[in-house]
Amino acid sequence: MDNPLVTSPLGILTILSGICAFFFMLEKKTGWKLFNFVPPLLFIYTVPLVFSNVGIMANKSPVFGWMSDVILPLFLTIMLLDVDVRAAVKVMGKGIFVMLLGTVGVMIGAPIGLLIVKSGLDPDAWKGFGTLAGSWIGGTGNMAAVSEGLETSGKNFGLAVLADNTVYLIWLPIMLGSKNLAKWFNRFTGVKAERLDQIQKAAEELKVDKGAIQMRHVLYLLFFGLANAFIATVLAKQLVGLDIPTAIASMFPSGIQGGVHDAIAPMMTAGTYKIFLITTFALGLSFTKARSIPGSHPLAMALVYLFVANMGGKSSVTGLAEQAPYFLAGAFIWIFIHGAFCLMGAKLFRVDVHTAAIASAANIGGAASAPVVAAYHNEALVPVSILMALIGYAIGNYAAFATAWLCYMVS
Repeated sequence: MDNPLVTSPLGILTILSGICAFFFMLEKKTGWKLFNFVPPLLFIYTVPLVFSNVGIMANKSPVFGWMSDVILPLFLTIMLLDVDVRAAVKVMGKGIFVMLLGTVGVMIGAPIGLLIVKSGLDPDAWKGFGTLAGSWIGGTGNMAAVSEGLETSGKNFGLAVLADNTVYLIWLPIMLGSKNLAKWFNRFTGVKAERLDQIQKAAEELKVDKGAIQMRHVLYLLFFGLANAFIATVLAKQLVGLDIPTAIASMFPSGIQGGVHDAIAPMMTAGTYKIFLITTFALGLSFTKARSIPGSHPLAMALVYLFVANMGGKSSVTGLAEQAPYFLAGAFIWIFIHGAFCLMGAKLFRVDVHTAAIASAANIGGAASAPVVAAYHNEALVPVSILMALIGYAIGNYAAFATAWLCYMVS
């Protein structure tokens, strides 16, 4: 709109934070079952989208750039501090391989789905598929990070959010209902009866309580996040200056150098380098005592939702309705390829239906959905599900960018 009511950065930030707070308050106070099927994330993205397109607030403001420069690296660093690779491998054992095969299914399913439906989508729809891969391998934070790295348009980000939540409505009941197939599934995979008992025992020994958060902990987290953002931003600019795509292309015969350069250059932007560096440095910190700082997960997720509201606020609804059916069709093809890989992994590594369902939920739903599936299958596996979701956070950015590149190649 030409004359929005709210144009100041402070006013826009107030609206975005208010929308996030309102829908989580509504979920908490009302207990509506609606939020079991349509999570607050969808409203947190959609309401700012509507506000900015009907003239309540501006969809162009310095605050949007500031959030990309500061809030995104901040939440990404704090979120990844929680990752405990060693504990996840110790507790889940072969279940980790099922999750990783599910990740491979996401990576392979994306270009296949896009190839089938690309005639109804824009040429840059591969960025939307790469963005959705961030969510389906890691979580909402990865989705936001990958969208920034790829410079995904508001329309493609909106399509990714729509597909993410629509598929969730179908896939979550399937993961929950799989509990009723436990006997058949366990016979099919040949799982040993004592496996589940071993996982439960290991889960009970798992320490997940970091203690009460105090003021100094918030300062520690802010320092780590901001320092990581600053270092990664400086180094990313240096890497762009090196022109790595040209250097790689020069290693090939002269006749194909141009093609090689064009194939890799779209993925090697300053944004991509920055996300890779932030992710790598944050994972390095997760192996130190920084992982034990209380409050990291709630603070990170609060910033994630604020950033998703920011993505909605600067987006446009133009073209969403026309392309949504094609994008959704590609997403459903994609999700069932992921499911086939999870099933194959369960058979190959002989794991139970509970582990397989949690592995898929840890990919597709992240830390928000994996505990829901785990609680329904077996309460004792809730801590395990969180660990698996955190592994998804760790690999989400790397794998999603690789998925985006595969989608770019078929587009």
